[in-house]
Amino acid sequence: MKTLWVYAHPDPRSLNGALRDHGVAVLREHGHDVRESDLYAMDWDPVVRHDDFGCDPDSRLDVLTESQRALENGTLRADIRAEHDKLRWADTLVVQFPLWWFGMPAILKGWFDRLFVQGFAQGVLDPTTGRARRYGDGGLTGKRAMVITTVGANAATTGPRGIHGELDEVLFPLTHGTLWYPGMTVVPPFVVTSALAMTDDEYNETAKRLTERLLTLPDTPPIPFRRQNGGDYDDHLVLRDEHARGETGIGIHNT
Repeated sequence: MKTLWVYAHPDPRSLNGALRDHGVAVLREHGHDVRESDLYAMDWDPVVRHDDFGCDPDSRLDVLTESQRALENGTLRADIRAEHDKLRWADTLVVQFPLWWFGMPAILKGWFDRLFVQGFAQGVLDPTTGRARRYGDGGLTGKRAMVITTVGANAATTGPRGIHGELDEVLFPLTHGTLWYPGMTVVPPFVVTSALAMTDDEYNETAKRLTERLLTLPDTPPIPFRRQNGGDYDDHLVLRDEHARGETGIGIHNT
């Protein structure tokens, strides 16, 4: 594998830092290539700005139009181009972060905001039909992605009837709306619960589980999301009545 490991935690001495170091070492020890984007260490700027696209700061900013223009002209800001190069190189993306307020840390959200520009991860059109290629097809088709996240709450409270909500549903905006949208194949997330009170034995077991997940990543069955252009949705992108009849909610978008 050629893996880009994107990591978002402010302290390398944290549980996340230890798991990142372990995971990267495992991949390299088994002959895989790894490049890293440690967003806090990079002092990554998460904010979309006019100068991302070489625009006049006093002009109205149409992000979609200007980002595609800058992408095609090679004038995106240098830090965005560098991350694009890493993504193009990689066949596997690992996204690691602590779950804060039911989502990614802002610095990681800003990585996606600035990188997934029009013509790169969105707004990619089928040249034959003119239809947008997304949800299972798009600019990042052929790449595999896995989310690694730590959660302070325990497994019961993040399960199907837990007060915090079922974690697959909490992560749906990322797994389905950010990673599957531009065509990446998304495998089930690696979730570490009860992260605030982990014993040494529990850490060792977690590291062992992570090793197994990483070494089997190329063959791990993906989350069975429905493809936009696979026939399950009508021309208005609404799930056809014959699928998940009478059901609503996030789960209907899995086959």
